[in-house]
Amino acid sequence: MAGGGVDGVDAVVVGAGPNGLAAAVTLARAGLRVSVHEAAGTVGGGARTEQLTLPGFWHDPCSAVHPLGAGSPVLRSWPLDRHGLQWLHPEVALAHPFPDGTAATLARSVAQTAASLQADAEQYRRLVRPFVGRWDELAPDVLRPALAAPPRHPLLLARFGIPAALPAAVLMRWFRGPRARALFAGLAAHTTSPLGSPGTGGVALTFALAAHFVGWPLARGGSQSISDALAAHLRELGGQVHTGHLVTSLDELPRARAYLLDVVPQHLAGIAGARLPERYRDRLRRTRPGPAVFKIDYALAGPVPWTSPACRQAGTVHLGPYDTDIGAALQAVHHGNAPDPPFLITSQPSLWDPSRAPAGKHVFWVYAHVPNGWTGDLTPVVEAQLERFAPGFRDLVLARAVAGPAELQRRNPNYVGGDIAGGSCEGLRLLFRPDFTPVPYATPDPAVFLCSSSTPPGPGVHGMCGFHAARVALRRVFGVHLES
Repeated sequence: MAGGGVDGVDAVVVGAGPNGLAAAVTLARAGLRVSVHEAAGTVGGGARTEQLTLPGFWHDPCSAVHPLGAGSPVLRSWPLDRHGLQWLHPEVALAHPFPDGTAATLARSVAQTAASLQADAEQYRRLVRPFVGRWDELAPDVLRPALAAPPRHPLLLARFGIPAALPAAVLMRWFRGPRARALFAGLAAHTTSPLGSPGTGGVALTFALAAHFVGWPLARGGSQSISDALAAHLRELGGQVHTGHLVTSLDELPRARAYLLDVVPQHLAGIAGARLPERYRDRLRRTRPGPAVFKIDYALAGPVPWTSPACRQAGTVHLGPYDTDIGAALQAVHHGNAPDPPFLITSQPSLWDPSRAPAGKHVFWVYAHVPNGWTGDLTPVVEAQLERFAPGFRDLVLARAVAGPAELQRRNPNYVGGDIAGGSCEGLRLLFRPDFTPVPYATPDPAVFLCSSSTPPGPGVHGMCGFHAARVALRRVFGVHLES
């Protein structure tokens, strides 16, 4: 392997979120000497676990459930289990309850999922049948930049691409009844984009297929376990991790042949400074942020008293209830208004991982979408929506940690205005981010690369943004070619 900078490293990574760590591991596995510099006191980025409410209650401040993490082609290829990563699988991946106490469910079993959709059981089977059992072929082609290289399985990707390119609002016309439409609307809403936005159908279908392949698991001990396992593997390979170092300029870092930044484009402009042309920095600064989230972490005296029995078996629960309600909530945010009622994404990890709370007690995770930078308090309407599907919920609350957009950005500067997705995912921005280019990780400086969720394939704890950025750096700077 070609030698590196005069300070003893070949490459430096800024930011120890899952993408920064994945980039560093990829470089280290290729034989490079790598150092990672992280502003916080621990690694993790959006994959952390902290005591936010009361002693002994361990919460995930951001991501909690990991279908794309367990299904990530790159994370699956590394020995992270050797470093303590263990996936826990709820009985039901996702429950989507309705006011009558029933629920649509997303499970590992296609048959079980289809049965919960009643009138649309066969329609669902027909939609997913071409892809079930083929995740290992499909995922590498889906979780990559759209224009970087020809796909490995072009016919399979083309067949997937027909429904995937559709807005969720159009794809849902495939179904006759409200249950399947609601389930798909909730899956698509993870992008924070209106249901009429192109590509949201593909997001919904990807999440459904991931459930049938790997489920929607939790990491034992919390999401921090994913980051800790990545950092441990990096150290095993000889990489260095420096925490508590807020990087404001590349000049503060060791000299190296390549720099990879796990930051949003606005911060890349500031850290790289004059190494990048002013016109390019202006484009980075103008990157459009996505909607924000309003998040509440609860310490509870007991499990959530769901009316629907299916919700008591689920790791994740979506509260809409119908596609029209979810669409209205997303449209409200799109137009700059707080939703009332909101669409809620919730998780109940301590049902499956007793280490997360004292005996008999529980942690509960919930967020709603709000406009970027919103300054209000959504707690009353969030809890009203929870009470609608779990009467008596408020009586179980021992403590709550409320985080609106400003608090989320304070915890993690990459969450600009409370946007946890690294920029807008609306329209083609999920495929082409932060700019329309075949190689979105490269910058005008041949030694500087962007490796955050602001690049394809976008948000999620999957490490694929970091992996692809590292591949580009290896090829362009070090002459090393890795398979995608």
